[in-house]
Order: sequence, then structure tokens, then C-alpha cells
Amino acid sequence: MTLQPVPDTAIIVVAAGSGTRLGADAPKALVGIDERTILRHALDGVFSAAPMQVVVVAPAGYEGVAETVLHAAAGDRADLGRVVTGGDTRQGSVARGLAALWGDVSTVLVHDAARALTPAALIDAVARAVRDGGADAGVIPALPVVDTLKRVEAADVVDAVDRSALASAQTPQGFRREPLEAAYAVALAAGAEYTDDAALYAAAGHPVRHIPGSERAFKITVPADLERARHLLAGAPAARTPPPPSSSGLPRIGVGTDVHAFGGEGNLWLAGLEWPGEQPLSGHSDGDAVAHAIVDALLAAAGLGDIGEHFGTAHPEYAGAHADVFLARTRELLGAAGFVIGNVSVQFQGNRPRFSPRRAEAERALSAALGGAPVAVAATTTDGLGFPGRGEGVAVTAVALVVPYPGR
Repeated sequence: MTLQPVPDTAIIVVAAGSGTRLGADAPKALVGIDERTILRHALDGVFSAAPMQVVVVAPAGYEGVAETVLHAAAGDRADLGRVVTGGDTRQGSVARGLAALWGDVSTVLVHDAARALTPAALIDAVARAVRDGGADAGVIPALPVVDTLKRVEAADVVDAVDRSALASAQTPQGFRREPLEAAYAVALAAGAEYTDDAALYAAAGHPVRHIPGSERAFKITVPADLERARHLLAGAPAARTPPPPSSSGLPRIGVGTDVHAFGGEGNLWLAGLEWPGEQPLSGHSDGDAVAHAIVDALLAAAGLGDIGEHFGTAHPEYAGAHADVFLARTRELLGAAGFVIGNVSVQFQGNRPRFSPRRAEAERALSAALGGAPVAVAATTTDGLGFPGRGEGVAVTAVALVVPYPGR
């Protein structure tokens, strides 16, 4: 028998919430999504990640049920898990989880069971970022804010809020153990309450940075969230696990195409630019066929599906979104899967708009949205042939190269 090394990482799965806003008769974590509970789905993701100590913080009186769910999810890793009773507040529950950690643990993740569909890859990415981040590293996964935000007073809209400086925080959130325990001791002694563990950690003077989150790591809080989870599990394709990057670090190439007909409302958006006075393209978002072809090429290169899977009509949050949102989110998806973008080449086919005067501007905008990766755009009129030549719409083909992170 080979003895397994004791993990130096632990994850505290907070499952002690009442579920009042969900309208459930049982604690939220024990409500079923399908034939499995919220807690079971959360633990399936946890035990699909790299081995780590798993501490489930359960509601008082439901410890035995949580223990059963834990063992069912853990399989042959059952020796890594244990259940403790939650406190009166979320911070009190996390503190009890901290008290149950093994002595060898140096990296701690704190995870909400309510984020039941969080991919194992995201859990691993947070743990890796903490280990690589220094002696007091704090790391959270986050998504860009895609909605237009307004500051309001009563019924009045007072001001617009710049969403480019905002992000939507998720879990698991990861920290070095010693500074996290010290920060909790200070907060509990002072009776201070924080909205999440990262806020508590930052209040103690420690740095917190973010990495790309996951659309599937949304929090189940109200009945509509539960329905969304059920839809994803029952009707949508399973979350894709990209094929592992080759050990030799060879680059990967993907091809994407998109076509849109003229006929939308407002101004034309193409290649990340607004074209005043030009007839717009129809589409679920802004009809930017150049950006959409780039997204498909990048996702294909990384083995992450296609644009419909990540940005289609099942994701109403992207309705009306422009290229910067699509491309930034795609870059985050690739980063979470272990890839960086090499370069992108695009060919645009259409009679209008007249592209060459703004080619350099478009390339700069697209490159900026992709974190500086080079983007080249060529344009042709097709000599009047086909639907682009007849002025009915545009067609775009993109080729993208992505490279695995070193050591992946």
C-alpha cells in the first residue's frame, strides 16, 4: 500500500445557510437541483479537483445528512473530508471550518456550497494562484460586469457607473492560512461583519487579486437561480473539459466564422468600433461578426466549445454587449483553461462599411480587448458575388493561435 502525501491545501465548503430566500423547507444546501442536492453538486466539483482536505460546515441538526452526502461524493477520498457544525453567521461558520484544518495545511479555500456548479478547473486555478502568489496572497475568481450600471436615489437615476472598474466576485476564494486565521481572529473579536472573506482579508491589510471566474459558478439564492441550475444540468450540454495541453507546449490553432445580415436597429458595430451612419447588423448582441468570429476561433483552438455555448440566447446578460465584453470574457475562459492568446488573423467580406480607413483603429481595439494579443484584419468586397457582394450582409473568417501556459 502506497501512502498518499498529506495535502497542504484545504477547502472549507460553507453549507449552513437557511435557504429562506429560496423558499425551501430545508437548509439551502440540502435542496435538490435534480436527483442530487446543491451540496452534492458542489462536492462533486470539489472532489474532481486536485486532492485537498475538505471541511463541510453544515447546519446544526443536519450534520449526519451532510456526512452522508460528503461520503457519497468523495468516493475513495473520504478520508480527506469531515463535517463540522456551522455558527450563527457565515463568518462564524468559516471560523469553525478553520479550526478543523489539519496542521499541514498552508493554503485555504473558502467556498459557498450555493455555487454548486463551480467547475473543478476553477477550484484548482484559485489554489494554484494562491500558492504562486507570495506569503500573504489572497485570490478570488471574478467575472466582468456586463450590465450598464446606474447610481440611483429613490426612483431617480443620479449617475452612470463605470463598469470597467468593477467585477463580480465568486468563490472559492483562496488565502494563505496564517494571515487568514489572524484576520478572522481580529474580525471576530471586533464583531465586524464583511460581505465576503476577501473583504475581511483586505481589511487586515493583505493584498487580494482576481483571476478569471466561471459563468457556471453563479450562486443559487432565489428560485430563479435554482431553475437556471436545473436547466443547465438537464437541457444544456455538460461543461466541457478542454483536452489537456500537450506536454511539449505546442501551440493550437482554431478557425471561426460568422455571418450577419443587415437589418438591426441603431448604429453599426463592427470590429469593436461604432460606425455612425452605416446600416447595422442584426444579432443577439450587437451583430459584430468580426468579434464573434474571433471568439469562435479562440474557443475552438482551446477546445472550449463555441460562441453559442458561452454567449448564446441562454445567456441574456450578453444581449446588446459589444466586442470588448465578448473578447475579454473569452480571454478569461482561455486563461482559466491554461492558455494564452498568440495572435488572431481575420478576413472580412462585405461591400460596406469601407474598412481600410479604420483598419488600424479596429486592430488596436480588438487587440486591447484581448489583452494585447496581435490582431490583423483584412477586408475584401468579393467582386459583387454572393450575399456580401449583393450588400445583404457580411461574412467573416478568423484564425487564432493559442499557446499553453508554461508547465501546463
